[in-house]
Parts: sequence; structure tokens; C-alpha cells
Amino acid sequence: GNMVEWCLPQDIDLEGVEFKSMASGSHKIQSDFIYFRKGLCFGLACFANMPVESELERGARMKSVGILSPSYTLLYRYMHFLENQVRHQLEMPGHYSHLEAFYDDKKGVLPDSKGTLTSQQPVHWLPSIHRYMYPEMKITHPAGCMSQFIKFFGEQILVLWKFALLRKRILIFSPPPVGVVCYRVYCCCCLANVSLPGLGGTVPESKPFFYVNVADIEMLETEVSYVACTTEKIFEEKRDLYDVYVDNQNVKTHHEHLQPLLKINNADKEKYRRLNDQRQMLMYSQEVGEDCSSCEEDLFILFFMEQNNRIFQTLMEVSASQDKTLTADHARGMGLDPQGDRSFLMDLLEVYGIDVMLVIDNPCCT
Repeated sequence: GNMVEWCLPQDIDLEGVEFKSMASGSHKIQSDFIYFRKGLCFGLACFANMPVESELERGARMKSVGILSPSYTLLYRYMHFLENQVRHQLEMPGHYSHLEAFYDDKKGVLPDSKGTLTSQQPVHWLPSIHRYMYPEMKITHPAGCMSQFIKFFGEQILVLWKFALLRKRILIFSPPPVGVVCYRVYCCCCLANVSLPGLGGTVPESKPFFYVNVADIEMLETEVSYVACTTEKIFEEKRDLYDVYVDNQNVKTHHEHLQPLLKINNADKEKYRRLNDQRQMLMYSQEVGEDCSSCEEDLFILFFMEQNNRIFQTLMEVSASQDKTLTADHARGMGLDPQGDRSFLMDLLEVYGIDVMLVIDNPCCT
């Protein structure tokens, strides 16, 4: 099995981190990176695999070098350092001076002096961007991560958007390498950003758990909302742990009442067309040199944030009105399909506790 070979500080609780920082099935690949969560902290580890002529190591030496931080947004800065260090550890095992110097330079105040990560304090992670997302975005991911997400899922991102907005438990399966799948987790969380004040104080946070494995089952059983990825196929059978299972581009749910949300309707197609039109315009303006300041990542984040703000602004206005009646015209004004999005709207009202009467007729036949 995996083991923690070295760490600083030495008294920190790292139980299970040896499995979080090296994805199951990694022995089949040469290198990878992996985001994960440990208590209140987020981790980033870089993995590498090197053939060696040693019977004791069964012909291969595999290591991960990782860091933990209370902030997810800072981790990407140190990817290059970790990649160099894991290579260094493979070639010169046991030489930790660079890691010690890194720790001494970067160490902050941990949640408590014993190094145990208690769960009483609030976790501040990026998609609480209700308040302060913007300047930090630039350092959290590589350029192109959002565009790859859009190309990979196509119109299906509108299905994921609805599930993310409803704070469902979303589990993404993929064989290794898992690094790019960790970015899909991040992109999924970004679909649900809302910047309206006073919304969703009682709504569960849609948490990015990044990589999870069988050692995390007990923890996942207690979560009401999360987005995570795994390389372990066994999770598919554990239906009580997730609401939505994503296998490659295939998005599915075993909950009957969520099945209608899997269908792409006309309003979804229109949103996807608008998103692509905006991307094309951005690319054109960059080509002709007019606009170098905005990027595709910003466009993606703002597109969904504006869409979400429009929906909740309308719902809150209707709930504050005298008759509290939500009509088909309201639905169309929010960019939704009055019929195709009826069950989505009903779930949304329930999850966010918005007091509105839906008078969109549900057709008896289609």
C-alpha cells in the first residue's frame, strides 16, 4: 500500500492523505497531478512513476509530492515546484532540503496548534464567489481549462449546470490521469455561482471535493452537496453516495424525479448557442488585436453567473409581489423553457426556499 514517507510539520494529522495524493490506478501512467481535500484544507500533489532495476520496488518507483493549504486558489502557483520535486525525489530519494526550505518560506498559521484540522471553522473556497471571486481566478487554473470543459461536454454542460444549481451530489468517474478531471470538478462548481446579496443563506454550499476514493466513503455519506471525481468504478454501485454520476460524457441519475433534467430542451440549446457566439466574438476580437484583457475563462464564469442572477432576481421579485405567481412569461424571461424546465424550477424553489406559486401548465401529452 501507500505510505507517507516524510512531512512537515511532523505532528499534523495526515490520515488517508497517502491515498488521496496518489489516485487509484496511477501505476499505469507516467505522471499526473491531483487535487483533493483533507479536513479544512485543500491539497495538490504531483505524481511520477520511474522504472528502476530493483526487485524490492518491483521494477518501479512511484512517488507523490504534495502541499496542503486552507485556500484552494493558491495551490496552482506551486504546480511547477511540485513537478520538479517529485522528479527529484525519484532520482534522489530521501533528500528533503528543498521541501524544508519551501515549507519554512510558505508556512502559515494552521487551524490549531496540534495540527488537527477541525471542521468547526468555515471553509472559504473559490466558488463562494458570491462575495469575492474575481482577482483570484487568474491563478487557480491553467488557461484553457474552461474551454476544454465546454468542448468535452458540449450541450451537456447545461444539464450539469442545473444539477450544480440544485446543489446535487455530483460524482465524475474517469480512469487516470485524474488531473484534468479535477479541473472538471472545479468548472462544475463554477456553473453555480450567484452574486446576488442575501440569497441562499440556508442553502448548502456546493463543495468541490476533487479526488475521492473508497477511504472517503464514510465522509461522503454525511454530505448533502458536493462535486467530486474518482478513478474507482466501485462508486457507481454505491448509489446512496451520489445523485448524479458522470461517466465520460454520459451524465445520468438514478433518481426518477431528476430524470427530466437530463433532457436538453430548446432553451438549453439557445443558451449553448449564445455561449458559443460569445466565445467566437471573443476569439475574433483577440485575433484582430482589439481585446487582450478579457479571456475565455472570464466569459464562461460571467455567462453562467449572469444567467443565475437573472433567474434568482426574477424569483425574488415574484416572491415579493402581491400574488406571488410565476408565469410562463417569467420562465421565458429567465431564459428557461416553461414546459421543459418546469420540474427544474419546482426543485429550485424548494431547494432555495423561495415562496412562489408556479402556474405553468404541465401538458398531459407531448
